[in-house]
Amino acid sequence: MGEAGKLRIDKWLWFARVVKTRSAAATLCEDGSVRLNGTRIDQAHKAIRIGDVVTVALAGRIKVLKVVSLAERRGPYSEAQHIYEDLSPEPPRFDPPSPVAEREAGSGRPTKAERRDLDRLRREEE
Repeated sequence: MGEAGKLRIDKWLWFARVVKTRSAAATLCEDGSVRLNGTRIDQAHKAIRIGDVVTVALAGRIKVLKVVSLAERRGPYSEAQHIYEDLSPEPPRFDPPSPVAEREAGSGRPTKAERRDLDRLRREEE
């Protein structure tokens, strides 16, 4: 490990089970999807210490993790939860889209009067 109290960020992301493989963690770092204490990093070998804040952009979400301890191995998920504190913001609530009015099968194209009625209905909704 080199110096005591330090660990490569790609190894830590893998130990914390943020990603499935260490190479995926290295790719995240090299793509610039990882920030260490607010600074974008582009190298997987950057060292992290206890107390650092790691921000990861992953699958449309942003995870903010505070390093609580440095693991020595990749253990089960229950162990991995103890090496970080999750500071991530709550994901935005998803409101399902309103149902689209569907026509009966085989009813064909709407007439001009039906189209005008639909247009009026749509304007009222806005």
